[in-house]
Amino acid sequence: MAFRWQQIADTITSMIANGSYPRGSRLPTEAALADSFGVNRHTVRRAVAALRDTGLVQPRQGAGVFVTGQPRTYRLGTRTRFSQNIDGRGSQMTMTLLSLINRRASDSEYDRFEVDRPKTLQVTVAFGIRSLEQEPVSLFYSRIPTVIAPEFGAALDEHGSITRALRACGIPDYIRKSTSLMAVVADAAQARHLHCQPGDPLLRSDSVDALADGRIVEVGTSWFRGDSIRLLVD
Repeated sequence: MAFRWQQIADTITSMIANGSYPRGSRLPTEAALADSFGVNRHTVRRAVAALRDTGLVQPRQGAGVFVTGQPRTYRLGTRTRFSQNIDGRGSQMTMTLLSLINRRASDSEYDRFEVDRPKTLQVTVAFGIRSLEQEPVSLFYSRIPTVIAPEFGAALDEHGSITRALRACGIPDYIRKSTSLMAVVADAAQARHLHCQPGDPLLRSDSVDALADGRIVEVGTSWFRGDSIRLLVD
């Protein structure tokens, strides 16, 4: 026979699955849950700890316990497309542009685009948020060479997807040349955009995408919420 805390954890898990507690929502307080289930707060605390350990909820200091749901799997391969590679449910993905500018490439970007210094390189820089089911899961910072896709900015604003914007610019396909991953912690600005706390774990991905002829079409950086995305490298 299951312990009472296990039964409570199973009940809350079922309520998360059926949408009673949707992703991003806050669970009732310990006191409210204890009263609802007719148990003491210690029993509720143990049930919530079990849910936290499985990744279904995440306590936030001073704010409560929030539903994260099971992390979505994002596959990294030769054709990495966020809208297509996220658990096969890219239709639930939305993008919010925070800034879109054209500027000259920095010195470090010249290296990543594999362009000699004497040549002027202009890039379109897009910064924004990707969300699943209205819950922010990543920040992205993409640089596209203007010479390859001069209308990229307008296309991105219209289509809401880097892949679709590039397709509208006459670039139907590209491949992932490299991906570098590292663990970081959220700063105050990232935490504000991703609805997490400063110091929460993020996974940073630095990527380079190329055309069939070897030209670099995108240099990107993304910061994924550690409780929302699980990266799978093919």
